[in-house]
Amino acid sequence: MSKDPTRHGEAPHRDGPAGASPPTPPGAPGEAAEQAEIVSAEVVEDDPRSALERERDEARAEAASHLDDLKRLKAEFENYRKRMVREQTQLAERAALGLIDRLLAVLDNFQLALLAADQTTDYEKMVRGVELVYAELLDVLEKEGLERIEAVGRPFDPERHEAVMRAEGDGDELLVLDEMRPGYLLRGRVLRPAMVKVGPRRPPDGGNG
Repeated sequence: MSKDPTRHGEAPHRDGPAGASPPTPPGAPGEAAEQAEIVSAEVVEDDPRSALERERDEARAEAASHLDDLKRLKAEFENYRKRMVREQTQLAERAALGLIDRLLAVLDNFQLALLAADQTTDYEKMVRGVELVYAELLDVLEKEGLERIEAVGRPFDPERHEAVMRAEGDGDELLVLDEMRPGYLLRGRVLRPAMVKVGPRRPPDGGNG
């Protein structure tokens, strides 16, 4: 025998419309799926900014790497420059030592010539001794690249000649007439100009007739 719910005061259970699904309670799988879709959409929207940030970080890292390379190259160049200066200084010192060593021999011979001059009255012999010392000194300097500048009878060259006197006369071209102090070249470069007297080139005889 079936119970009659109305007889015991129980409210009859009423279903919704036929075919309708019941409401989704909070935390149900459907709501979780919707939230996941929203989060996914937000991530998609944030992707361009994240990509820019990654590119920025990569660019900064690359710039830092290049900066480190430049600092290393700068340090290497500075070390190279110091090494070159040190080597050039050592070469110059060795060259100076060699020159001084050769000049000491000349100095010794010059001292011997002076001693001989005190012990002799032979003027010609003393002059020959001085000439020998002069020739020895000149030989040492010429081997180092010293060369005397030609002056007398040459056209005046302001790069090689220093005019301290000038003879009167007409003419546009100046010649070196006399030399007061010799000038020298060192390995082709003017070490000291010759101190000279200049004057105009004289026309040949009969040049006005």
